[in-house]
Amino acid sequence: MPEQVSAAGQVSGTGRESFGSRLGAAMAARGPLCVGIDPHPALLKSWGLDDDAAGLRSFSLTVLEAVASLAAAVKPQVALFERHGSAGMAVLEELLAAARDESVLTIADAKRGDIGSTMAAYADAWLRDGSPLAADSVTLSPYLGFESLRPALDLAAETGRGVFVLALTSNPEGPSVQHVGGAESVARRIASAAAAENTRYPGALGSVGLVVGATVGSALADLGMDLAAVRGPILAPGLGAQGATPADLRATFGTAYPQVLGTSSRDILAAGPGLGGLREAALRTLDGLRGE
Repeated sequence: MPEQVSAAGQVSGTGRESFGSRLGAAMAARGPLCVGIDPHPALLKSWGLDDDAAGLRSFSLTVLEAVASLAAAVKPQVALFERHGSAGMAVLEELLAAARDESVLTIADAKRGDIGSTMAAYADAWLRDGSPLAADSVTLSPYLGFESLRPALDLAAETGRGVFVLALTSNPEGPSVQHVGGAESVARRIASAAAAENTRYPGALGSVGLVVGATVGSALADLGMDLAAVRGPILAPGLGAQGATPADLRATFGTAYPQVLGTSSRDILAAGPGLGGLREAALRTLDGLRGE
């Protein structure tokens, strides 16, 4: 059986505070904003940076510096670091370390998913103490079966880290898989599995979150999904450039809105390269999420 967590939010036997507890505290203190660090080639160019490891490093560390005191978490898009090979992954390692130094939680947007020893290796890379790629949490794909994620679920609990499992995405292709099953849809089964996993974590937020697109509209109601019952954080990408507003998030998530970590990338990143512009854009988004 997996490690249990104390009422104080600590992983049993480790003395570590759980990811859900830490994220809940960060959201209460700073607000429910996650800033995506997505160094797309077009953004690097608009910032006057070269599309290479040096440009990647300047971009990433500038974004972190600008939003470190404002965001509950930052979410580097791993693929955009991988495309630069080992030099890009070295920049990602540096970024994750810098975020730890700034006490900003990190979500490695890697969307990993596999079976057996391969899944264990992915968990080792992103969630193990001492790994150069260790983040506070990682995104996972459950489409080889939710239980295939067991190595990551258990290692996250052991080390006080978290996971965000893809559940209901807003891309046009998503419903062809996620909506299948009607009242027992794939997405609803994933949410139910996450809820069961979070029973090991007392308190307001467990450490097993879901990824649910900010632009899914009525899909949650159509599929009969009760995200409040999951008791995990909800990573909601799509705020800003993809069209979703804070008001849309409130309408979409309803009673689960207190669990929602609104995620904005391009809408904030386009305000760079100046620190002031990035901070102003992040503050506008944050104000909207807070209802100010």
